[in-house]
Amino acid sequence: MQVLSVASECVPLVKTGGLADVAGALPGALAPLGVEMRTLIPAYRNVKAAMGNGTTHDLGPLFGGPARLIEGRLGEAVLYALDAPHLYDRDGSPYLDAGGQDWADNPVRFAALSHAAAQIATGGIAGWQPEILHLHDWQAGLTPVYLRQMPGGAGIGTLISIHNIAFQGMAPASMLSAMALPREEFTEGGFEYWGQISALKAALTGCDRIATVSPSYAGELLTPEFGMGMEGILTARRDDLSGILNGIDTDAWAPPYKTPRGKARHKKALRREFGLPDWDGPLCVLISRLSHQKGLDVLLEALPALVDHGGQLALLGSGDPGLEAAFKRAAAHEGVGVRFGYDEALSRRLMAGGDAILVPSRFEPCGLTQLYGLCHGTLPLVSRTGGLNDTVIDANPAALGAGVATGIQFHPVTSSALAGAFARLHVLWRDRTTWARMMKNAMAQDVGWDVSARAYAALYKDIASSK
Repeated sequence: MQVLSVASECVPLVKTGGLADVAGALPGALAPLGVEMRTLIPAYRNVKAAMGNGTTHDLGPLFGGPARLIEGRLGEAVLYALDAPHLYDRDGSPYLDAGGQDWADNPVRFAALSHAAAQIATGGIAGWQPEILHLHDWQAGLTPVYLRQMPGGAGIGTLISIHNIAFQGMAPASMLSAMALPREEFTEGGFEYWGQISALKAALTGCDRIATVSPSYAGELLTPEFGMGMEGILTARRDDLSGILNGIDTDAWAPPYKTPRGKARHKKALRREFGLPDWDGPLCVLISRLSHQKGLDVLLEALPALVDHGGQLALLGSGDPGLEAAFKRAAAHEGVGVRFGYDEALSRRLMAGGDAILVPSRFEPCGLTQLYGLCHGTLPLVSRTGGLNDTVIDANPAALGAGVATGIQFHPVTSSALAGAFARLHVLWRDRTTWARMMKNAMAQDVGWDVSARAYAALYKDIASSK
């Protein structure tokens, strides 16, 4: 089966979040199952530089300038980068300018990505033509609209994966022409949303199937609390909605030790790096974007329940200036150390040296951080939501009695509930036999892509059979 994955980012070339990890991992995970997946991403300036002088395929004019595909490799799979300099050759991140603001032409930039996907699907490229388009988030969401405008588009299967429904690709109705969108589909049943264009809604109403990145998040999306205004559409299409957990590259994220005992020297080194004293308590680590979604305001309020009883926190992250300032103030306490920014190597040292990884998110579609923690024996302490609920076995009496617990869950996302979770953490930490058992359980969890890849392959087959 031939599948084109369409995403706005993909490791190792460009990453701002977990979507990039998924896009980078899927082709290799699906190849043993007979799925030939190729990937399409924008040729941002750094992507184009990294790909060098590969084979190119001309696409003609596209939204105000010339466009072509640069062909490269993603492991053993083919990668296409959409080279449209007028849209992607600029400083800044994939979505934001140097001042941290959305690019004003983001709707057109990612409409172009969707249009290119539809062109590849209907016309093929160098003898290769996908049967299925696997679209990721709003940036690829307009693809079904463009497919309906092209000969042969009706025969192409489509799947939209929702990685985070909070981002919906909104644009003013005045951009219909600039985005080459048919005015007759600017309706409640199409891609119109409260008088604006919504690229995500275009996908939710137009794709053959809808997937998201955990079973729990699939259920949460049907509620007003989590559906972000799209719960009505998703409820109407609930029979077409699947929740498939993300995995991680277990080879790339293998811990630098074989057993839990190997963690000790990494913990000592991590404390030294963060200037933390050698207390006899759990060292908690946090690697996160600093935002309201991630529940870090709640963590600040509950922090005394951790450090006043001998626990410590080592944090790596960046984001909201107010949260950065608050954590900087918290670091005046000798039990708290912080580093601001993005540092892949330091992330790995935190995973290796920490006793527990904190993920107190208000919502978390899947989450990868807790999966990295599990394979390192760094026990996740997480809120009971989305993929966190599906991947961490809470150390409740039943799970402890059965010897299967892998972490701690708490609910709701309040400072008192998190303080209670810290109290449970301290009790478990003092029971060294139970803690060691939980570490072994965590490191034995299957957090790779095998199960999820089989679920995607089955979904592709189901979509193809319906065309």
